[in-house]
Amino acid sequence: MEPLTAGAIATLAFTKAFEKTIEKFTEAALAKMDTLRKKIWEKLRGNPNAEQALTAVERGNKAELEKVVGYLQYAMLEDKQFATEVQAIAQEINAGKLQDNSHMTQYNRDNAKGWQTKVEGGTAYVGEINFHGKESTP
Repeated sequence: MEPLTAGAIATLAFTKAFEKTIEKFTEAALAKMDTLRKKIWEKLRGNPNAEQALTAVERGNKAELEKVVGYLQYAMLEDKQFATEVQAIAQEINAGKLQDNSHMTQYNRDNAKGWQTKVEGGTAYVGEINFHGKESTP
């Protein structure tokens, strides 16, 4: 499995501060989020700017998360053992994410078109491209 980035690790660590969808995680994964958050705090403690950003993120300030990511990324580059530890915890959290196995049914009649998607993070671009008129040829 590919190592997680500092951004993904920080997002997992502070998911409870941002998301109302923590029910997507098992109790064990939620406990690991606390462990990960505490480990990040321990590593960044002593840097007043990092502590300020961490405090703001814990209060739900998403804008400060980018600062935390920067500090975390630097710490992971400087301390490979720390990087290995936080990546392992983050992988355990991801393993504790509940899968959505719900079914989606759609009935289209009379040449109708429809799209159904399930998106977990990121952006889904759904639709169809239509060209009107002549297509240019090289």
